Amino acid sequence: MTIRSLSDVIAEFGEDTRPSLTVGQMLESFDSRAFGAMLFLFGALNTLPLPPGSSTLLSLPILLLAPQIAWGADAPWLPRRMIDRPLKRDDLRGLFRKLTPIVKRMELVTRPRLTWLFTPLGERMIGVVCTLLAMVLVLPIPLGNFAPGATVAILSLALLQRDGLLALLGYMMAALSVGLLFLSAGVVTAAVGRLVSFFSTLF
Repeated sequence: MTIRSLSDVIAEFGEDTRPSLTVGQMLESFDSRAFGAMLFLFGALNTLPLPPGSSTLLSLPILLLAPQIAWGADAPWLPRRMIDRPLKRDDLRGLFRKLTPIVKRMELVTRPRLTWLFTPLGERMIGVVCTLLAMVLVLPIPLGNFAPGATVAILSLALLQRDGLLALLGYMMAALSVGLLFLSAGVVTAAVGRLVSFFSTLF
């Protein structure tokens, strides 16, 4: 049985003429790769331009699936309501089409290497890091979804391809994402403080 590439499956999501798509159908299409593939898909979608609030919705599957990897679960579990909820394919079609060529290029340059990073403990570490990043993604931080979304995508692709070099890149990106979060939080806090001081001088 020939296993379709990740890019082929994602391209099919966009080309399918049916009006709706469910998370359950995605899980079925990814089959045994469901954990890594779903994390990759929703992480990558969070790096694309999205309407306000979309990142919170698209990060929920990551927030539910990543801890299961951290726990060492054998198969993904999601609430039935989330699995069966129909998504309008027209709302996602453009995103899938933008994502497909990117995934194809990444598949060409990734391969199994430094596979000692993918022991059961190593896989759980990826689950822990992706869980922490998902907690950031669900927050309504303006432009705050790109770095953590890209990091989840890189780590999950590393898990799928057993590419340790890519995993190391993902860990470095995770550290950078945390740094950017603290930096943005500091800027926001300072700005709020200045506004409070400004208005206090008026009254």
